Formats: sequence, structure tokens, C-alpha cells
Amino acid sequence: MARTANLLPTLDKLGVTIPAEVDAKRIAADWFQLFSTHAISGNVDGVSALFAEDALWRDILSLTWDFRTFQGESLQRFLADRLAAAQMSTFELKYDYLELRRPYPDLAWIEAMFSFETSIGLASGVFRLIPQKGGDWKAHCMFTNLEDLKGFPEKIGPLRDWAPNHGKWAEARRRSAAFETGDPTVLIVGGGQSGLELAARLKCLDVSALVIEKNARIGDNWRNRYDALCLHDPVWYDHMPYLPFPPTWPVYTPAMKLASWLEHYAEALEVDVWTSSEVRAAAPDASGMWKVIVSNGQGEDRLFTVKHLVFATGFGSYRGNLPTYPGMREFKGQIFHSSQHKKATDHLDKKVVVIGACTSAHDICADYYEHGVDVTMFQRSSSYIMTTKNGWRILMDGVYSENAPPTDVVDRLNASYPMRLMEFLAPRKTLEIAEADKELLDGLRKRGFRLNLGYKDAGFSLAVWENAGGYYLDVGTSQLIVDGNIKLKNDSPIERFTPGGLRFENGSELPADVVVFATG
Repeated sequence: MARTANLLPTLDKLGVTIPAEVDAKRIAADWFQLFSTHAISGNVDGVSALFAEDALWRDILSLTWDFRTFQGESLQRFLADRLAAAQMSTFELKYDYLELRRPYPDLAWIEAMFSFETSIGLASGVFRLIPQKGGDWKAHCMFTNLEDLKGFPEKIGPLRDWAPNHGKWAEARRRSAAFETGDPTVLIVGGGQSGLELAARLKCLDVSALVIEKNARIGDNWRNRYDALCLHDPVWYDHMPYLPFPPTWPVYTPAMKLASWLEHYAEALEVDVWTSSEVRAAAPDASGMWKVIVSNGQGEDRLFTVKHLVFATGFGSYRGNLPTYPGMREFKGQIFHSSQHKKATDHLDKKVVVIGACTSAHDICADYYEHGVDVTMFQRSSSYIMTTKNGWRILMDGVYSENAPPTDVVDRLNASYPMRLMEFLAPRKTLEIAEADKELLDGLRKRGFRLNLGYKDAGFSLAVWENAGGYYLDVGTSQLIVDGNIKLKNDSPIERFTPGGLRFENGSELPADVVVFATG
């Protein structure tokens, strides 16, 4: 089935209006009773009849052992293949977060969460019902998610270790991390937040895992960046499993503080880590196991044979993208990538050009300005700009914010939106944010800064997943550009370096003592 031009179930498209009084709990309960009955019996036609024409079903591991979204004919094939085989049972509707939502005047759905079981696991779900002509409500969006495997509960709460440990803990930790008598089941390459979170989860499931981190300390991937680095996403969005940030934590976390937290996290949750270590080679063998050679911090190589090899190495390469231009060898100043930048005070009384116009470029330019350094931003292509003040309020208020539902609830609701649907919902939010940021954006345009609305005009929401960049979440630097405190050049591509700076294709030149490439 071909995708429709717009998947949003607007009231105009549905040909309906919403009554003044809607008994959301009754409607959801009636629909859910039919759905659970048909799902338990494996009745594909019965389940299909409860879904709207353009409905989507997103599944994370519970029915497919994969991350999948089904729609149209693929949804029918999915139900025929997996509905009976999964042996869904023990359905329970959750009333705590069941409500009629009106995100926009022309959109309305009843949203509810539920739990269920399959033959192998405990699972959760979210459904959204939309009104139909004639008064019925049908599912437009279904989300199912594996929570636990039966027989393998997390060792948390009442299942935690109750045995007193007198004088044996330190040696036990050393032996655990050394893997002297065997190999781990899982080898995780990368000790950033994702690698540590995965290792912590596996540990609570009694699955042995070892994290390989090339830096000398956990957290160095943040600690070794520029001093002015600070997270631009709020604390409520950043919690990690088992050890959430305390209520005293700042909304925006400085990179150095986050580095210390990650190191503390690994120690507190007893994650087995080898620092100053690197994978030299990795290849599968005939039995399906992985042979991995790791060089440890003492320069010794060890061969591991593991069932699973996970690369938790971030969105991009740890090597910065450094474009080449003619004349770079003749340039008499310094050239380096933003990943090598540490602090603005290294270049006092210098003329600095920062090539790039996204997050690192803005942060570094602001750092230079605040230390009295003459700095110019060279913008190669347009950028998406969103203020954190307005953007997070519109995107996250009541979700990832103070006094919002628990993080695990919000995470499930957030994950329940298929990306196909977000392509059409996110542009509306983006326009809302742009209207709220209008004064700043107009000021940037007047200065000549080139703007866009993000990937598919969906702002930050899709840009982070599709491009892992191309945006700046403004915390003040944009106003410095508007006010002329940070100079801007973007009227011509770079032609070459000169001994004293940069020459552009339109013949203009820009003197520079230092050129920083903030180019991804």
C-alpha cells in the first residue's frame, strides 16, 4: 500500500467532529476488550477491523525481535505471521495515563497504555484511537514493546543481592573486571553513556559484559572536549537506568560534570570496564562467535571469544571531519578541528575564524567572544536554529519537564510515535517554535545568517536522527551574532588558504591567525 501524502488523522480528512463530551475511558475500555479478545485468539480479521485504514503498528522486540513499523499490506502480513505465533495474553489496560488528547484543533485521539504477555516475555503497549464516521473509534497508532524475558528478571528491588559482604568486595570487583577465568558473553566497544547503560542493564540480567574504552578514564569523551561545552538538552531527557540524576542537578549539564557522573555511574553500578584499551581486530568464526583482539592499557593483547559484539561508539567517527583546501600548507597560523579545541584563552589577541555554523561552532565562537578574542563564523550552508527557552517548552512541556510523568512512562509514550508519523507531526511543532523565536530568527536573517527548518522541515526532531547535526539549540550565541559581537561571513565559498588567512571565490579575503574547523 502506497503511503498517503500526510499520515496525520485530521478531523477534516476523517470527516468528523469531536463531541463536547467524550467518555475516553469507556471508549478505550470497549475497544481494548475487543482487541485483547481477538489478539488472544489469534483472530487477524478481528484485530484488523479495529484499525483505521492508514494505521501504523510499531513493534520493539515484543513480537518481531526487531525494531519494525508496519502499515497497510505490511501490517496485514505482520498480523498473519505473528499474531497467533506470539501467543499474546494477560492484557491489562492502564487507566493512569488514559485521556483524550487534542495536540491541535484539527487533531484528536484517545491515548492509553497497557501491558500484556507473550510466550517468551512481558510487554507493554500504547494505542491511539481516532474517531470514525458513525461514532466508532479505531486505532491509528499501536506500539508494542518487550519489557522483560520470562525467567530472566532484572535483579533490582527485592531481587537485589541481600548477602552481607565483609572484606571480599574489592577483590571480587577486580576479578570480575579482569575476566581471568573466562570471556564475557558481550563485548561492548565504547564507554560513553550508551555503552555504560547497556552494560548496566546486562549486569542486572546476569549477562556478563565487558566495556572497552580507548580513553584513560570513563567520561574522557566529554572531559577532553572544549571547556565551554554544556549539554543543551534538559536533565529530564537525560536520565540513565537505575541511577537518575538527583533533584539538585542543573537543567543543563556542563560537560565536565557529566564526565564525572559517567565515571561515578560505572563505579556505582559495578560495570566492568577496561580503559586505555582498543579493539585491534574482530571477525566472526565458523560457529557464529566473535574473535576479538583487544590491546589493554599495558600494551598487551588478549583474544576474546564472545557471543555478541556491540559498537557503542556514537553517531559519527571519533575522527573529526577536516576538509582540505589549497594553500593550507602555506598558511602561517594554526589549523585544527573543533575536537582539538580546548579553551579560548589559548588564542588571546588572535584573529580566529570558525568554519561551521552548528552546535560546536556556536559554542566555540561564544567562548572566544567572552574572552575578548576577535572571532568570525564562516557559514557554509544553512542551519536550523531553535532556542532552548521556547523549543523545549513547546516540544517537552508536560513530557520531559518538571512535574511530568515518570521518565519510564514518558519514554514509552515518546517511543510509541513511528518516525513515519513524526515526519508529519514534527513540522507543526517546528512552525510553532519558529513563531515563538520570530524576533531572534528575523534578527539572524537581517544579519545574513542562512536558516532552514531542519530535515523535512521537521526541525530538531528529525535532524538529530537523520543528520546527527545541522542545527544549533540556542542558549545565547545567536543573539551575539545578531548584535554583531560574533562576525559572520557566508557570501562566498572558500577558494583557498593564503599565508595570512582565507581567500574566497568572490575575491574577498579574511585575515586569520587561527582557523577552527567545526565541520562535524
